[in-house]
Formats: sequence, C-alpha cells, structure tokens
Amino acid sequence: MTKTTGKMTLTFDSDRYSSLLSQYQPRIIKNEDENEIFLEIVESLLSRNNLTPEEDTLLELLVKLIEDFEETHYQINASTPHSRLLHLMNARNLEPADLVEIMDTLEIVTQIINNQLEITKKQAEALGKFFDVNPSLFIFN
Repeated sequence: MTKTTGKMTLTFDSDRYSSLLSQYQPRIIKNEDENEIFLEIVESLLSRNNLTPEEDTLLELLVKLIEDFEETHYQINASTPHSRLLHLMNARNLEPADLVEIMDTLEIVTQIINNQLEITKKQAEALGKFFDVNPSLFIFN
C-alpha cells in the first residue's frame, strides 16, 4: 500500500507493521494498568519526529483503544448540581454561612449541602451570579 503526501510517496510495509504489533501487542484494554502501559507507548511515539507509516498506524490504533477504555471507565460528566456546588465552595474556601445571603437561611444551605434538598431555579440563578457561572450547572436536566 502506498500513501502520497505532498511530493513524497510513503510505502506501508506490512511486515514492519506486523513486527510492531508483535512487539507492543495492542488489545482491548481491560484495566487501569493496561491503560497506563498503552498511554506510555503513545507518549513515546508522540515524542518522536517523523513516524513511519507503520508507527503512525499503530499510534492510531492505540489511541482508539485508550479512548474506548476511558470512555467506558471514566464518566467525564458524572457530576451533579450538588457536587458542582461543593466543588465551587471548596475551590473558594467557602463555608455554608457564606451562602446564607443567597439561600435565605443556614438551614436551607445545610440541607442543600447535605444533598437533602434540591436547588431551585431561583437559587440556581443566584448561585450562578454569585460564582459567576452558568446557573444551569445547579439544575438537574
């Protein structure tokens, strides 16, 4: 197989690719240790200049395997309005008393922080303004 890039034609060497596959043994990633190993290989490949077509193909395969594993095992957007509020409070070193002006009473703030009460739309708007973020962060969709 040949690949044309600009003025140069690159030839894909199946034997060389087979050798790389044998060396690195890419496979479906089943745990964090395997993911770390393949991440290290990807970093090593990315740090090189001028990858061969075979190395480039291996790199693509490894990236796809890592993406599949991470998509399955890491829920990127698993946060909730409650966890977002706690995160913002923690990031600003705020105590429940600091939110009383926004939520009216310490009891309401405490119930929301303890996840015993959902944040209302009006409270979400006030929190959004207070933290300078989109109020929808504090509302379940």
